[in-house]
Amino acid sequence: MALPTNLRFRYYICILLLSSLSSCHVIRYIYWNFADINDYKKFPADTLRKQSPPSPFPESLSHISLSLPQEYLSQGGSSDLDDFLYRNSTLAFLIIRNDTLIYENYRKGYSRSSIFPSFSISKSFIAALTGIAIQEGYIKSVDQPVTDFLPEIKDNGFQDVTIKDLLEMRSGIDFKEGYYNPFSGMAKFYYGLDLKQYCRKLKVISKPGQIYQYQSANTQILAMILEKATGRRISDYLEEKIWRKLGMEYDATWSKDSKKHNSNKAFCCINARPTDFAKFGQLFINSGQWGNKEIIPAGWIQQTLTITNDSRDSQGYPYTYHWRVIEDGDFFAKGILGQFIYISPGKKIIFVRFGSKAGKIRWPDLFKKLSEEL
Repeated sequence: MALPTNLRFRYYICILLLSSLSSCHVIRYIYWNFADINDYKKFPADTLRKQSPPSPFPESLSHISLSLPQEYLSQGGSSDLDDFLYRNSTLAFLIIRNDTLIYENYRKGYSRSSIFPSFSISKSFIAALTGIAIQEGYIKSVDQPVTDFLPEIKDNGFQDVTIKDLLEMRSGIDFKEGYYNPFSGMAKFYYGLDLKQYCRKLKVISKPGQIYQYQSANTQILAMILEKATGRRISDYLEEKIWRKLGMEYDATWSKDSKKHNSNKAFCCINARPTDFAKFGQLFINSGQWGNKEIIPAGWIQQTLTITNDSRDSQGYPYTYHWRVIEDGDFFAKGILGQFIYISPGKKIIFVRFGSKAGKIRWPDLFKKLSEEL
């Protein structure tokens, strides 16, 4: 039986989409649509291997009870934190205090062993690796020009761009971050197949160091610099310098653009478990120390978290070296679906939140309120 005309049209469109999936980022964007919690399944990836045996957080013997701050209560709503998290698309929520896991909540079939994409939390790992590479002498300082490592982009206006400009998102490149536009630079970077080629075509259109503009391309260029400087794949460098040294409970993955071009999506896409992301936060509470070993130089962490200019993200939080820093000293890494590692060094508390969407909640403000209750 012949299909009706409208169904035949849809059928042919679907065939066109599927046949083009491997060659066009726009088609891949339209087919897959906006980023979601299962994106780690869509792309090829490198494995970040854990060191055996793992070293999990000690766990509190009792589950703490926290009340929802008054300003988050909806009319007639419950003051129960667990209920609030469920109603606001939270899939994993952890609290670590004094190096001990005191609260752990998973929803909708997720558990401690579930994999979560971190999205832009990955940028904070790249910043940490930059500090390690400087300590190891692969990079002279944050003031070193980008073109010392990538001379092929010098003619694109990068001659005055420094590593610091990339870290602070003040490079002046022409790049559209828009997440809802299939023709944006972000869509090409996320769904495209050749990140190195895309980066080599970028151009600088304003004076570096002057204007903050959040652009994931800055982080991808940083990863290219790290690979050129160290002679290592960025995933191998992360595995050696951080992942295996923190006694992570699980292996992780880092998504790539394609099997052919084999570049890690440095601006996003480390996929792991919430407890292991929490260990990265604990490393910063420990000023870069793990046990009796220095993993990240303490001076680099201090430099990373110092507010030195007027950079503010879309919600008004100060932006430093790929972290958001609050004036009172708390700081956090953030991903697009409301993925958070929030750190209160004064109280030695870490909040980890992963969800299917961020919603309208200003999560850092809630973490601050909850930390005051602990």
